[in-house]
Amino acid sequence: MEKHYAVIGHPIEHSLSPEMHKAGYVALGLDAEYQRFDVEPSHLAEAVEGLCALGFSGWNVTLPHKENIISLLDTLTPQAKRAGAVNTVKIQAGQRIGHNTDGDGFVCAVEGELKGFKGKKAVLLGAGGAAKGIALALAEQGMQLHILNRTPEKAERLVQAIQREGGTATAGVFAPGVWLGDVDLLVQTTSVGLHGERFPFSVQGISEQALVVDIIFNPRETAFLQDAKQQGCRTLNGLGMLLHQGALAWEFWLGGQAPVEEMRQALQKQLSQRLSTDGKKEARNGRSKG
Repeated sequence: MEKHYAVIGHPIEHSLSPEMHKAGYVALGLDAEYQRFDVEPSHLAEAVEGLCALGFSGWNVTLPHKENIISLLDTLTPQAKRAGAVNTVKIQAGQRIGHNTDGDGFVCAVEGELKGFKGKKAVLLGAGGAAKGIALALAEQGMQLHILNRTPEKAERLVQAIQREGGTATAGVFAPGVWLGDVDLLVQTTSVGLHGERFPFSVQGISEQALVVDIIFNPRETAFLQDAKQQGCRTLNGLGMLLHQGALAWEFWLGGQAPVEEMRQALQKQLSQRLSTDGKKEARNGRSKG
């Protein structure tokens, strides 16, 4: 019997998750389908009820629903409880189980570049749903965390959550500081740059040894990453995190090992096609204005 999965968010048209998961189903010959649904915040409860009524086996959750969906679920995995955010839901024996693969997916994406975590220093820009999962996973790996957020209270709450789990964390002002010269990993977790806008501040003066990651994957290189590259830093976009959190969600739903390489190829192909299409649109718009 065909299984049905999805991703919900608002907006959602940019999501590459359907192509990634469908490639995995084809690779393993599974009878399954994956869709994307644009769900406005005011309709979240209705959407969850609708997915359950339609017999969906599970779904991914992206912005802006990762925290608000918790009250609509029956139980949470330890990862979701620690993060206070959910990016994956599974329906099992009629129960809605919330899980979070963001943190472990991020660790999988960067571990080859960072060459070890314990005792190193990480700075996270932002304290939203994705940042929570990432921060707690990095703290579990033994990193020292420094959280910067426009709303200081939100950063402090994340610091307290990390400390409750036995991790080391502090909060600071959302601005350049002395941390720039002493950071091993800098992670940009906000939505700034999704539409080509520049980041509010420069990372000029950052240690050249730092690995700088922006969890945005389209555009492939945000202005934030361009700035970091100009400072001599190694950079990564969010495609690796998307791949690995998706593979972990797959394994949570279906068991066994996800076909990561096939999923990676589908993501890269789809992103290249989308970037090519966007470039052609910009060129046409430029000609029409000229």
